[in-house]
Amino acid sequence: MTTTTQVLNRVTPDKVSLEIKDPVDPTALDQAKAIMDELMMDDGYVGSDNLLTVAKRFKDVPENATTVIVSKQECLAAFEGLSEQERTALINIHGRVKAFAEMQRKSVVDMEMDIPGGKAGHTVSPCKGTDQFMEKEDCSVNQEHAHSINSTKAKPKFSGLTILVCLFLIVILAAGCYAPGGRYPLPSSVLMTAVTARAAGCETVILASPRPAPITMAAAHISNVDLFLCVGGAQAIGTLAYGIKDLVPRCDVICGPGNKWVTAAKSLVNGKCGIDMLAGPSEVLVICDETANAKVVAADLIAQAEHDVVARAILLSTDSKMIEAVDKQVAEQIDALPEPNRSTALEALKQSFAVQCSTIEECVAIADDISPEHLEIQTADSQKVANSCGNYGGLFIGEHAAEVLGDYGAGPNHTLPTGGTGRYTGGLSVFNFLRIRTWMRVDNATSSQGMVDDSIVMARLEGLEGHARAAEARKQQQ
Repeated sequence: MTTTTQVLNRVTPDKVSLEIKDPVDPTALDQAKAIMDELMMDDGYVGSDNLLTVAKRFKDVPENATTVIVSKQECLAAFEGLSEQERTALINIHGRVKAFAEMQRKSVVDMEMDIPGGKAGHTVSPCKGTDQFMEKEDCSVNQEHAHSINSTKAKPKFSGLTILVCLFLIVILAAGCYAPGGRYPLPSSVLMTAVTARAAGCETVILASPRPAPITMAAAHISNVDLFLCVGGAQAIGTLAYGIKDLVPRCDVICGPGNKWVTAAKSLVNGKCGIDMLAGPSEVLVICDETANAKVVAADLIAQAEHDVVARAILLSTDSKMIEAVDKQVAEQIDALPEPNRSTALEALKQSFAVQCSTIEECVAIADDISPEHLEIQTADSQKVANSCGNYGGLFIGEHAAEVLGDYGAGPNHTLPTGGTGRYTGGLSVFNFLRIRTWMRVDNATSSQGMVDDSIVMARLEGLEGHARAAEARKQQQ
């Protein structure tokens, strides 16, 4: 039992600091580097035997495992083994996440505009990897999965440990998705990452998750994952980034939440491939007034705290009685949790706090400074307050818009920026997998002469004479 009804620390508004911390833990970074070194072969790929050795040491797979691959047949069996209720929930969540991601994709289209003498515009396309040659004896590519790019290119089909392709030049458009498998299985992260990558147009989706529970494998099945690696931590990120020759293609983008070793490894491979973000501990901030339901607010704070011992739950309110009521509810509800949820939440609440503010405007100002991963508004005019908020990862408006509904597939992605990074970036979306590339074309040289003159002037102002002369080469004689 808790020894006091005051669970949330009390902080005055002037003592609240932004607390932007480096998401990459220095010790975890050194350990991630060591793991990467152990994985790598001289040819620049991860060694399959090296990966299996590391995976066994970190208990990603059983000691008697001979592969780190979870087959499609195993994932299908896991899906079929779910109860009707479980299967229905998974299908429903998949459908909502897919619909939202597809709507996002449709919101950005190719465009063009007139420029002097021609046209300029942008194109939108999925990330496309480096061309790779792969030679296999078995050329029986399954037509359902094969994709002809042109007469000399085709998409590989992944089946267990084999890539089937007929001596074609393969253009790999690969997304690497990570789903945690530590304290709790997170099949929702499989859906949020893999389904979003598919909606963006990624042709190959590779999932990594250690010690997968049946529900995680079932989520991989419904998400149509091409390849499932039963590994976690830095070893998973390294494998997604560098690939295993003739087995696992190198991913162009890696996404998904994870622990400090996952974050450290992402920082190491960033540049080799794209990453979604460097995420820190999970957090929720609730703004409420005297109209809020203390029981509901407390439940939302606890839901975030049970994620991890380093998670944070923050309460901002204009009403001192509401803060006391919420704190009392937190104490009561947390003791009713099973283990290890209760112990995890109690530890997380040690760095959580409540702030009494003089006005809702002050609550919003503090929230904007913190820029929380999840921001809940539970006030009398929640939409008006929400409209005044500027910095957050995901926004949950009103008592019934529970953050946990966002976790479990209302539609928007639950992979969100943490640690104040919501000030300049957003959560995972189809845009993480898309390239917006610009182009220009000049059809009428005469009409472009004003643009040529401007470029000559600007080049010489910048001291770049070569630039000026390249523009002058387009200059027409009067």
